Amino acid sequence: MKTGLIFDMDGTLWNPSEAAAKSWSEKVRQLGYNRPDITKEDFMGIMGATMDKVAEAFFGDLPEEERLNLLSECGKHENEYLRTHDGGAYPELKETLDVLSQKYDLFIVSNCQSGYIEAFLEFNNYGDYFKDIACYGDNLKVKSENIALIVERNGIENAYYIGDVQGDYDSSKAAGVKFIHAAYGFGEIDDVVPKIDKISDLPALMENILNV
Repeated sequence: MKTGLIFDMDGTLWNPSEAAAKSWSEKVRQLGYNRPDITKEDFMGIMGATMDKVAEAFFGDLPEEERLNLLSECGKHENEYLRTHDGGAYPELKETLDVLSQKYDLFIVSNCQSGYIEAFLEFNNYGDYFKDIACYGDNLKVKSENIALIVERNGIENAYYIGDVQGDYDSSKAAGVKFIHAAYGFGEIDDVVPKIDKISDLPALMENILNV
């Protein structure tokens, strides 16, 4: 049976909150806005939200068209920033992906803007590990729809979504796939599910689950 591991990004593969805050604050200043800097804590509070919700959280006082334009400019600047700066990949991620990719097909599904996943893959040289990706910014589909899309598009018979917040769990349920909680991330899960306390725990957990 073909097993696929579908990863969330923020709080699961990396913690980009500091890099994101720096890049967004920088772009807001470049565009001439006199606003308080966006902080790492601000980003940690909205991790996992779709980009329209991020725009409301950060720029909700602006008219919708201006808000969405600022969101777009900040997102593009963030992607450029993350292609040349360390976004905070979790310890032992590369070594873990080396092990997992020998046994499973790996994928990424995120609620991020277009180009964000690609920036992560480019800076870290992780492109060869992942068979396919999908994100909200590319198709405006919510996470559950993109998880289902990846499953269907790649013929995954036994799919697991690895995420860190309740919304990830809810999306996996809606998509009809199993869930693993990245408990080192940004949130708790209101259910009893398999969990890992660090990313490097995942290979052993999968062996235990599948008895291989």
